Amino acid sequence: MHVLVNGVRLFFDVEGARLVPDGRIMRERPTLILLHGGPGLDHSSFKPRFAELADIAQVVFLDHRGNGRSDPGEPERWTLAQWGDDVRAFCDTLGIARPIVLGISFGGMVAMSYATRHPGHAGGLILVSTEAAGGSHMERRIALFEHLGGSEVGALARRRYLEGEVDGAMLDAWIRLAFPVYTRTPRDPATLERAIVRPEVNLWFTRPGAEGGTFNFLPLLHRVECPVLVLGGEEDPMTPIECQEDIVEALPRSLVRFERFAGSGHGVVADSPERALAVIREFVGPASRDPIGSKGRKSDGSGRPGVAPLSLGNTLEGGHPGHHR
Repeated sequence: MHVLVNGVRLFFDVEGARLVPDGRIMRERPTLILLHGGPGLDHSSFKPRFAELADIAQVVFLDHRGNGRSDPGEPERWTLAQWGDDVRAFCDTLGIARPIVLGISFGGMVAMSYATRHPGHAGGLILVSTEAAGGSHMERRIALFEHLGGSEVGALARRRYLEGEVDGAMLDAWIRLAFPVYTRTPRDPATLERAIVRPEVNLWFTRPGAEGGTFNFLPLLHRVECPVLVLGGEEDPMTPIECQEDIVEALPRSLVRFERFAGSGHGVVADSPERALAVIREFVGPASRDPIGSKGRKSDGSGRPGVAPLSLGNTLEGGHPGHHR
């Protein structure tokens, strides 16, 4: 499906209903919007695993502008600000109130852009294997790539991160050599084969001096007003666990929950699917129990019954934000 948002058609797909019958009432499930990585990829990496969450939420798979099946638009608008604004406008266009927004890797950057530019709009934020500042912890990334992939991959990472080598040949070599060491569990080759890849978006975002290496949300994360779940793998060479530690330290202390995954790489879910999805379910769960109807809360008159603010039993209060269980 496509919807016109900020001058371009964005592609989205949906798994699960928002309103479900529950006895004599209709119960509203939260809307969980999934923001994929890249840039230059699409939502297909979330399927089928994240479709399992449709029993507690309406799951929306969204392709960013310029990515996947969405319209490209102008390259000058391939920015984190625009991508973040698109999430807000997408929700407004479809009448989605207080979404829970989950972003993995690049998708997490978009989620932070959205949350800091539109504080108070989200019901919750889930940030997985992402970073809030481009160009951070470069030596750590190179060391991890070399440790996990050998000297050839380490040299490739050094050329990319320290020497600024970004072109089509580098991207091809990166996908062939570095991409396989993102996770400890071997990837199904079909995952990338079925994706719609737009390398021009990645090359634009990561070119020397471009936003991919210069953005910084760390001074802005104090604006976030909703509960935030941060997930990170301790063997992630792409966005090392130190990147997630930086995010946790910058967020409002009372809103954040941090889960570290030993032995897991980039994206976490590929290496620790049961625990990762269980943690996400626990976070989303409270918002899925909102009755709408004669014995529940009525619509606010806008035609879209709002989702109650997300509450977390395990939000960190008083303890150190580097919580690990």
